[in-house]
Amino acid sequence: MDVRTLPDSERSPHAASEQSRDRRPKLMLFGLLFGLVSGLLVNIAIEYAAQHPNETFSQWLPVTAIQWSIDNVIEPVGRVFLRLILSVVLPLVFSALVLAVVEFRDLRRLGRLGLAAIVMTVIFSAASVLIGLTLVTVAAPGKAMSVEKQQAIEARFGRRELPREDQVKRVPDIVLDLIPENPLQEAVGALDGSSKGNGMLAIMVFALVLGAATIKAETRGEPWIKVLDSLYAVSMIIVDWAMTLAPFGVACLMFVAGARLGIALVVPLLGFLLVVVGGLLLQMFVVYPAALWISGVRPSQFFRNLGPVIPTAFGTASSSVTLPTAIQVAERNLLIPSHIARFILTVGATGNQNGTALYEGVVVLFLAQVFGADLTIWQQLGVVLFAILAGIGTAGIPGGSIPMIMIILASIGVPPESVALILGLDRFLDMCRTVVNVTGDLTIAQCVAAWSGHVPKGTDDGTT
Repeated sequence: MDVRTLPDSERSPHAASEQSRDRRPKLMLFGLLFGLVSGLLVNIAIEYAAQHPNETFSQWLPVTAIQWSIDNVIEPVGRVFLRLILSVVLPLVFSALVLAVVEFRDLRRLGRLGLAAIVMTVIFSAASVLIGLTLVTVAAPGKAMSVEKQQAIEARFGRRELPREDQVKRVPDIVLDLIPENPLQEAVGALDGSSKGNGMLAIMVFALVLGAATIKAETRGEPWIKVLDSLYAVSMIIVDWAMTLAPFGVACLMFVAGARLGIALVVPLLGFLLVVVGGLLLQMFVVYPAALWISGVRPSQFFRNLGPVIPTAFGTASSSVTLPTAIQVAERNLLIPSHIARFILTVGATGNQNGTALYEGVVVLFLAQVFGADLTIWQQLGVVLFAILAGIGTAGIPGGSIPMIMIILASIGVPPESVALILGLDRFLDMCRTVVNVTGDLTIAQCVAAWSGHVPKGTDDGTT
């Protein structure tokens, strides 16, 4: 078992005590509210001074000094933790995807049932992403911002120009570029758009191929797995350091956004929040019940037997930390055989992140709307593929999706640092999507067990 599926208490001798003292979620929420409210107040004051230049308050207010502080002090300080994350995005994504593929070797022991679990993982992930993209496209919360405010955001973050119509690649070239001629060249240009082919998408495909080859190498691949495991662990430590700075960084960045954009920022963020929650509810109470019903399992019986899984997932915002509880519930309440429950739930803790895939897709399209980027159908399909692969490679811990989101943003010409606009909401939405992730793992395990004839059907309490 690699480090991504270990409970936090097993990752370091001090992890359990750190987790109990970890106040980052509350601090991040406080940072969001404090930064946004104070920024809005500054925006109101500056606009009032501009409209009433002769009043005493307007003459007293040091507008120039405030704007200089925002541009040269507060915003750079707030972006430090984002740069820290960006610095390890490539090694993190690469090692995570290779290790995610390697984990699937355990499923080979389940034969056809393991194949069914993999197929269900892909179907669930694709369904969640499509639900999210459909909702964000229809609701278009990012377009609630005026053109002037969009231009103000773009002026601060910048945006790489997307290819012109005559520069769009042909379908055969797009397919060929999924296989990189030079993976190092693609990696170097993945974040700034200078790659020859498909950039980070090509690196992801290369990681999947390398993972499959690692499985084929069997024992000879073990040293390579240990190297990747160490690389992943080190990268996650750096991400954790960055997230320690996140509450302060979020406060600074939300202050800057509020001061520059004013109340125009609140409505799009609220719309974004509702779209994500609505999509997660559809995945949870439409897609999963449909799969259970097709498998011959009563959805009402399944959800009643989940017991402590949902509150544990919501409270910890971590699929990996919830794993022991999920296995216990699967074996005792859902009567899923141990060999099925343990394999599928362990792999699913990182490989079946349906809620995360949905969230990542919504974030990307929302920020594309904020920046006024109209994506072509091919670019939207690319976002779907990116989100599915990112869902597979995302760490099952709080904040694990942020590096993946930054990679996808870079691929469509939206500055990765713009993820700061939604970071204040990330923890609450992380809690919500973790519930969907863990429930998805249990749904697959329940369906696979039902197909194998291990689970009694037709009862309301899950007992014979």
